Amino acid sequence: MELWPAPHHALDVETSYGTVHVHHYGETGTGDPVVLLHGHAGHPANWYPQIAALGAHHPVYAISTLDDPGRSVQRAVAAGPAENAEWLGEVLAGLGLERVHLVGVSYGGWLALNQAIRQPQRLATVTPLDPGGIEKVPARFYLHMVAGLFGLLAPRRLRPAVARLLANPALVAPPEMLKPMMLAMRTWKPASRPAAPPFTDEELHRIALPVLVLIGSRSALLRPGRVLARVEALIPSVRAEIVPGTGHGLTLERPELVNARLLEFFAATKEERVVK
Repeated sequence: MELWPAPHHALDVETSYGTVHVHHYGETGTGDPVVLLHGHAGHPANWYPQIAALGAHHPVYAISTLDDPGRSVQRAVAAGPAENAEWLGEVLAGLGLERVHLVGVSYGGWLALNQAIRQPQRLATVTPLDPGGIEKVPARFYLHMVAGLFGLLAPRRLRPAVARLLANPALVAPPEMLKPMMLAMRTWKPASRPAAPPFTDEELHRIALPVLVLIGSRSALLRPGRVLARVEALIPSVRAEIVPGTGHGLTLERPELVNARLLEFFAATKEERVVK
């Protein structure tokens, strides 16, 4: 967590599925809290480009999700959508958070949408960033992951070119971001968490919260045009945007744009509540 601004601190929350480790920054922000959910096999350190910008206006909590490398300790498998909504709801309750902006990237985006569908009581808004769950995970996504692993073996001077070719900013991420993940990987044993199942039309249409969806135009996970059309057709209060020239790693590739869109969205939804 060396790249996070100071001061920040960590705390643990007990749930029915294990102990969930949470990093907190932003004691002075007066807006509704922002809760961040990283992608599969990720870590709260991944959010370092967002923390200072969001924390200037909102308390920020980055969750180390269960069954991922990090300091959370899983004792029962969250086998499906209902169980995942349950443990995340218990974390929000354990933190004493009544109304949060829930933001997730990739698998974290699936968790955020799933929470909006099944346990929206503590949510103010939901922002899935290039999320899972909108369509079936394509084979090319797994090929992209394998290519990224080989990219890490490339000479350091060549990695920027490989990162651009693959639209994979993790290949040129600061060592301070990768270090906590690499340390956690030494003892990480996945507990057979199932892949994120695509949401049905009825489930997406059930979401009554304001939703912001950002999609990378070069995403290895999504077909941007189809996903944009689907969320705009089904989610009643959605704002959706395809970010040009960006892959699956929106938060690392275009941090200034992502931060600006998030803060604008949070402010706009607050104004809408005041008007109502």
